[in-house]
Amino acid sequence: MTTPSTPGDSSLATSVYTLSSKSPTEAEQYKARAADWRFSTLCASVDNKDQYGASSTPIYQTATFKGMDGQYDYTRSGNPTRGGLENHLARLYGATQAFALSTGMTCLDTILRLVKPGETVLAGDDLYGGTNRLLTYLGTHGGVKVIHADTTRIEALRPYLQPGNKVRMVLLESPTNPLLKIADLEGISKEVKQSSPDALIVVDNTMMSPYLQRPLELGADIVYDSGTKYLSGHHDLMAGIIAVKRPEICKDIAFLINSVGSGLAPFDSFLLLRGVKTMSLRMDRQMATAQLVALYLDSLGFLVHYPGLKNHPKRDIHWKQATGAGAVLSFVTGDKALSERIVGGTRLWGISVSFGAVNSLISMPCLMSHASISAAVRAERGLPENLIRLCVGIEDPRDLMDDLEHSLLSAGAITPNLSHSPLSHSRSAELYSSDPEAWILERAKGFKRPSTESNIVVSAPGKVILFGEHAVVHGVTAIASSVNLRCFAVLSPRSDGKVALEVPNVGVEAEWEISKLPWGLLPVHSNTHRHVADKDLDPALLQSIEKLVHEHKELGKTGLNSCIAYLYLYMVMAGAECEAPSVTFTATANLPISAGLGSSAAYSTCIASSLLIAHSHINKPTSDQSRLSEGETNIVDGWAFLSEKVLHGTPSGIDNAVSVRGGAVAFTRSVGGRKGGLDGLHGFSSIRLLLTNTLVPRDTKSLVAGVSAKRLAEPHVVDPILDAIQSISDEASTLLSGQTHVERKELIARLETLIRENHSHLVNLGVSHPSLEMVVSATAAEPFNLATKLTGAGGGGCAVTLIPDDFPQSSLDALITTLESQGFQPHLTSVGGPGLGIHSPSTQKEDKIRTPEEGEGMIVPKRVTLRETPIDGLQTWSERVGNWVHT
Repeated sequence: MTTPSTPGDSSLATSVYTLSSKSPTEAEQYKARAADWRFSTLCASVDNKDQYGASSTPIYQTATFKGMDGQYDYTRSGNPTRGGLENHLARLYGATQAFALSTGMTCLDTILRLVKPGETVLAGDDLYGGTNRLLTYLGTHGGVKVIHADTTRIEALRPYLQPGNKVRMVLLESPTNPLLKIADLEGISKEVKQSSPDALIVVDNTMMSPYLQRPLELGADIVYDSGTKYLSGHHDLMAGIIAVKRPEICKDIAFLINSVGSGLAPFDSFLLLRGVKTMSLRMDRQMATAQLVALYLDSLGFLVHYPGLKNHPKRDIHWKQATGAGAVLSFVTGDKALSERIVGGTRLWGISVSFGAVNSLISMPCLMSHASISAAVRAERGLPENLIRLCVGIEDPRDLMDDLEHSLLSAGAITPNLSHSPLSHSRSAELYSSDPEAWILERAKGFKRPSTESNIVVSAPGKVILFGEHAVVHGVTAIASSVNLRCFAVLSPRSDGKVALEVPNVGVEAEWEISKLPWGLLPVHSNTHRHVADKDLDPALLQSIEKLVHEHKELGKTGLNSCIAYLYLYMVMAGAECEAPSVTFTATANLPISAGLGSSAAYSTCIASSLLIAHSHINKPTSDQSRLSEGETNIVDGWAFLSEKVLHGTPSGIDNAVSVRGGAVAFTRSVGGRKGGLDGLHGFSSIRLLLTNTLVPRDTKSLVAGVSAKRLAEPHVVDPILDAIQSISDEASTLLSGQTHVERKELIARLETLIRENHSHLVNLGVSHPSLEMVVSATAAEPFNLATKLTGAGGGGCAVTLIPDDFPQSSLDALITTLESQGFQPHLTSVGGPGLGIHSPSTQKEDKIRTPEEGEGMIVPKRVTLRETPIDGLQTWSERVGNWVHT
């Protein structure tokens, strides 16, 4: 095909961008039938007649076509897949011809090429940021005069439409993005035709799509859409559409597209055509939810921009020219920082630019889509810096409303009314509809709160990282194991309508009236899945619990945090006030705190397991069942991890995994696209360790950040160290998993070598501390000759020393005395023992504890009561405890 040399050459438009590949008779027959179809039917009914009878338009993934007389020769000039899409869209837009381009901005760039230097473009003052950017460039580099005016008032445009201004193009958006201003498209078109008959009226219709608004029928000459938005609906392609009414303009646009090569690729054309078929279905759902969201925000007192609201200033004009309000709205909070907290606090609403997809999005235009417009110009045009834009998808509206409301509460934008809020009302309605007699009516008659029948006794171990500290953050495998230092807890029934927590070691003795807990803030979800922990924390509920707990100022930070974690799990697991038992949870431990030994994970595991038993989400132990099932283990692990999130924010998950399961694990964090995982190591017998607490506080965040900074500055130094630690972890994993059979003595010797090597690498990373080096020196000196390394974050905390099986007791006693004389606190323990233990009722003199591990389990005294029966080591522990929760 020969490319035309001038815009006036019609060969391209007639030979490539034809309206139909069928004969005129067939095309006319189809057009006659389609004339009576409604828009949704037109969307789904693609006029496709493939030579093989394909029901879906095929993808002609080819750059060239053979022959000299065919309709197509080069995909830049035309392609059957793109042609099928363009024919279909022309019908939807009511256009003479439609063109599919690579992006929406490519469409605008093509259209603006119709304007010559010295001519004027009259545009609105509330435009998409990319449009404003391109117009600014055209005005400064293209010799074109660009005027911005308030297009919501026709009288504001009249002064610029005089012949002396040489207006070649009037560029409109309605509704505008992001303030949802409305322009009278028909009225402006008539005014422009009268005052400047040669001017082209161009409408960016992306906010509406042809489903809701067809500007060509209102007097516009050219309409363009970002096909990435509603037309596609899935944000999986980039595309733009130009729809034109006048044939002479079609020729000019066709020439430009062929000359530049901006036509849409065949595969993207296929995807867009597929998306268009469901456009009306998607937009109906999106608009219905957007209306609910707009009404909700409006009822809270926010200034909401949405033409679906009765108080929108141009509502009558919008509904005269459109058949729907769209699915984009915006609102202002009056405070930029508040808006940032709201946007950052959502979970279901994704923070992103763009709109029109099946997923709901939230953004701050001044920081994102409109950031290219200077702050001064934004202020001049009345674009608030605190504006939030919501782009509604097809999710369940209840989930979207729930997520938005919780973000508003968490950010402090609204204050919860616990006696009557949309969430508490929804919860009441949900419960009433499922079983009114059991809840609402029974509360009026005299509600009987559920209660546990007897004490529930549990315990969980701490953990020690044997290999891979710090390197695990960068994707290196870490080896961790349980220790036989444990947290012990009892959940005891009571009958006074209160829930209580007692942690004597940190001075916690608090109780709360169950009816006064913030039940109205519980997230709305199905009661049938309450046994499964949520993946994310609920910020509004967490904030309310924190406020409630902080009334006990005398508890101190660690005591307060232990209360918050307990109450959060207590409430979320219950799911409703009527399901919350009146209980007291008592916990204590012989496990050093804030020493990097997983004390908070052990505490979390005890909370999770005892409450799960109380709610019958995991089975009560029996005399002939000593192990948890894999499913029960995972349930406990999920809830323990949720508690760890309350305590730490972003835990790795390794601590609670070891505390629940026991034994040893190899943990690899997912970094840089590499797959992570957690593998159990079950092929070794228990190993004795001496854990020495230096009592030096650590700043874990600074230590981790320091290694990252060092790696960034000196990758040639740090990367080889990380590789070496990975090799150490690999060898340790092989030894501890039993993959290579070695004698016990050789196993211990090889582990000693690995411990020394790992510690030397950690020293080179700069995470050791003089106190830790004192422990290393003391244990390595004659006559001990033991291998020691830091464990955890370093910078203080604990050191771990491997004690060989044949190490004399007298030498061990001497070592402990030496370390104590230096001001340290040594603890003799063993690794690889059982994880979570659950007290099992029995008629025997001693009761067996159910554990996730195989074997006989642990033995504890019958009817153990932690507040009455002392556990070995607790007196020493009471003297040593400093913090219950890591800070």
